[in-house]
Amino acid sequence: MKEKGLRPLRQTFNEEKWIWFDFEKADQSQIEEVISNYPTCENWYTNIKERQANLLQLNTETRGEEHIWGSLIYKQNIEEQHEKNIFHFYISKDFFITIDFDFTVLESDPLSVNKQMEQSENAVDGFFVLLGEILVNYLQKIDEYEERLHELLWKMKEQNNREILEKIYENRHELLIWKNLLVPINELKFIAEEAYGKEIHEMSEFSRVVTRVERVQTLLDEYQQAIDTMINLEEVVSTLRGNEIMKTLTVMTVLFTPVMAWGALWGMNFKVMPELEWKFGYALAGALILFSTIALFYYLKIKGWMGDILRVKGKNRFFE
Repeated sequence: MKEKGLRPLRQTFNEEKWIWFDFEKADQSQIEEVISNYPTCENWYTNIKERQANLLQLNTETRGEEHIWGSLIYKQNIEEQHEKNIFHFYISKDFFITIDFDFTVLESDPLSVNKQMEQSENAVDGFFVLLGEILVNYLQKIDEYEERLHELLWKMKEQNNREILEKIYENRHELLIWKNLLVPINELKFIAEEAYGKEIHEMSEFSRVVTRVERVQTLLDEYQQAIDTMINLEEVVSTLRGNEIMKTLTVMTVLFTPVMAWGALWGMNFKVMPELEWKFGYALAGALILFSTIALFYYLKIKGWMGDILRVKGKNRFFE
């Protein structure tokens, strides 16, 4: 029998109570041979041949012989939309089939997974062992994401510039990708409940998957709230700094008004200008301009219109 890494194409578990068929898409002849023995799989195989998006379907035509099938994106490159890993599956109580499921992507140990499957009572519970491995991988990657988010939190206080804002939105985008990966898994959980009712909750691996889904969802919700708070804070800081810049420009324009006004007056070319004959005219003009500017400055300060524009910004401060 053809070997695929550490896993054969066909494995039996729990004293041959159920079977797992694991193929690559290139194993077309073997897939068709298996499907010939399970006619209900034909529609599934037709629908997933060229599938590159999530798909979940439930077949309930025969009570007691419900089937769940579809395709699941279980890894997505953060930078490239089309760089992703997808596998296709067909699940019944007696067997399940997977196509293009890659343990190396999840950094999982196939032997350890096989031991867990050996304890599963049926193929449905066995399939949720694989789903649990996907969620374990998500939790590991989310821990790495948490570290990056923590570093960004402190960089935001130290630098607080456009580059930091760009990184915040990159982290937000990554968080949305994690949420999109979790959505079909969550839906698969509900479909399994719809197909097998209360019985599914007695399966240990299903219960473990439910708990892991809740863990991932809780973490993502918390990180979503943290990022939203960071964005709101960044917007408040940016708005305040923009207002301070406009205020500074306005104050400087007002303070230079006496210079421009007196300069405009004495820049006129009238024939009769007595000040041109004054011995101390230049000094008096300079003094008048200086006095007007200082008087205007103190007037603005007394009114409280100067704000904090003359204060030196402190290190690692948001507003000062």
